[in-house]
Amino acid sequence: MPVTRGHRGSARYRDRVAPQSPAADGSAREPVLIGLSQPARRSLVAGLVRAPGDRPAHQVLDADRPDAEVADFLAGIAHTDTGYIARTDDGARALGIVAATTAALCGEDIRAALREPDIAFLTGLKPAAIEAVRQVLLAVETERPDQVRQGLSVLGD
Repeated sequence: MPVTRGHRGSARYRDRVAPQSPAADGSAREPVLIGLSQPARRSLVAGLVRAPGDRPAHQVLDADRPDAEVADFLAGIAHTDTGYIARTDDGARALGIVAATTAALCGEDIRAALREPDIAFLTGLKPAAIEAVRQVLLAVETERPDQVRQGLSVLGD
C-alpha cells in the first residue's frame, strides 16, 4: 500500500468525509447535541447528623468508647455489607468517626484517624469514595445536633 504524506493505513481513512453524511435513506443527518454535566457530588456530612432513634435498624456504635474499641468495631464493619450508626454528642469525636470510617475503608490507621483527622484528605475524596463512606456510616445520632454539625463543618455542607 502506498504511503501518503507520512501516514500508513487504508485509503478510506485518508478520504475526506462530508460534513453531513447522508443517512441510509439519502436524507442529511443533523448533529445531535448532548448536554454534559458533572454529576452532583454527594456530601460527606450533609444529612448525616440526626436525633437518636428508638429502634435503629442498623448496628449502633457508642462513638465515645475508647479508641481501641472503636477501631476494632470499624475494622470489622468496613468488611460487611451493612452500615452503622454512630452516637456521640461531641463534634470533634464525630469528625474523628468520619475520618476513622474512611481510614477503615482505605486500609489506613484507624486510631490515628480518630485522633487526628486529615481534613485535606477527607475534603478531597472522590464521589465514589464519599458514597462508600456514606454507605457504611449511615448517621451520627446526637442530643446536641448543633454542636456535632459545628464539629463536622470543616468538611463542608
